[in-house]
Amino acid sequence: MSEYPPDVVAAHHATGEWTAETIAAMVARNDRDRVAFVAPEGTVTWGEYDTLSSRLARAYLDAGFAPGDRLAVLLTGGALTHVAYLAAQKAGLVTVGIGPRAGDAEITHILARSGAAGLATRATHRGRPGADIAARCGAPRHVLLDLDTLPAGGHAGPGLGADELFFVNSTSGTTGLPKCVRQTMNNRKYFGPLAHAAGRFGPDEVFASVLPAPYGFGLWSAHVVPAMYGYPTVLTAEFDAAATLRLIERHRVTVLCAVTAQFIMLLNDPAFAGTDLSSLRVMFTGGERVPVARAREFEERTGCAVLQFYGSNEAGPLSVTTVDDPRTARLTTAGRPIPGAHLRFIADGADVPGGPGQVAAKGPGCTPGYLDDDAANAALFRPDGWLLTGDVATVDADGYLAITGRIADFIIRGGHNVSALVVEEAVGGHPAVAQTAVVAVPDPVLGERVCAYVVTRAPLTLDTLRVHLDAAGVSKQNWPEYLVALPDLPLGTGGKIDKAALRLDAARRFGDTVTR
Repeated sequence: MSEYPPDVVAAHHATGEWTAETIAAMVARNDRDRVAFVAPEGTVTWGEYDTLSSRLARAYLDAGFAPGDRLAVLLTGGALTHVAYLAAQKAGLVTVGIGPRAGDAEITHILARSGAAGLATRATHRGRPGADIAARCGAPRHVLLDLDTLPAGGHAGPGLGADELFFVNSTSGTTGLPKCVRQTMNNRKYFGPLAHAAGRFGPDEVFASVLPAPYGFGLWSAHVVPAMYGYPTVLTAEFDAAATLRLIERHRVTVLCAVTAQFIMLLNDPAFAGTDLSSLRVMFTGGERVPVARAREFEERTGCAVLQFYGSNEAGPLSVTTVDDPRTARLTTAGRPIPGAHLRFIADGADVPGGPGQVAAKGPGCTPGYLDDDAANAALFRPDGWLLTGDVATVDADGYLAITGRIADFIIRGGHNVSALVVEEAVGGHPAVAQTAVVAVPDPVLGERVCAYVVTRAPLTLDTLRVHLDAAGVSKQNWPEYLVALPDLPLGTGGKIDKAALRLDAARRFGDTVTR
């Protein structure tokens, strides 16, 4: 049963944006002897991937799961993750993807919110027995994932269709408990031709996806697009910068997929300078603000093009930068809007052509909504059905989209809205700054003040930073009032910078300060 109204399904199929082909069918049509994954467990061919997933699908059904059930999967990265996801599709089960670093409170929440019939893990997950996690978090049953004990026979299907609910992934937001986002295969498949065109893929690309698999970026870059085109994909159990650099060099990776924090960590690693990264042609990044100076540095030091989709778990892809864009446009904008992803810019309840305004979207990549969450869906969708992204943006005369802030990522200082994104871009331009994140500090006089957290290459004081910002012509309203240097910025379960943790830290450090 489709997650969308029949007229929406018919319209997207008529344009070719959606097709009836399933991920299982894509895997089955690939050359069975060619490599699908280079993973911590070893090398897996497309034939082995197809066979193992069919056998695991049989095991799911033999264990008493029925088509339509939801099965939560908690795994670190590797081939088993994708075997587990594909097996669920073949068995007619909906996968509930849980980020590998999720804590017990988050796991408990997702299991309850999704109505999962069980939790599947390895025998041990990040040092803890999987069965203990399942029991502690209230899973109705625990499923041990062990490819060595699968039944000999497989299950052939028919499995889930391309327009049915096939995956539920949680948001990796920075506040509150995660919401559960509904996905169909066609939502995620929509990335394929867009990425192919943006990166000018050839027949022999080698992917590396170092993202947590359950989130939107990880799902399309490792589970969907490589299967669509038959590309081998290098996977890691969990991200480690030095290990990732070695894998890129060893396997001659051509397309790297990494969130912003990860590619900055690669740049910051001492091994970067001594690693042969000449095979890289394209890096897709994003998930959070892409700092211009660091993206330019990555391009200049590797020779590859830094590209990004602008979008989200909920909205899918809305715009994209391409290898054919001028570098300035590629690194300072979110690219041109994708024609099929219709966009509006809304300010004070009215449309503002070209912005600035909150981006609202309709298109083939948009989720049908959150799972069983009327309140969240009412905030996500306007009454007219347009999805609200929470991002504020403009489009310039050449058609390039620029994200200028988020509705919820402004520091309101004395009644003036200060964009965290603008301050981050300004601070990130200092040569001593390797990585930065900007958050609000509660202030009894002005309401909020601006605090910049930085990872530095060299010692940096607030006064030195302000001299740099003044020389660069940055408006004083966009100068940070507090500066905190850390060895590393904290990351959330989705691999993005954990701004919620930084806000708590800033409040503890500076919350009682009245003046500065």
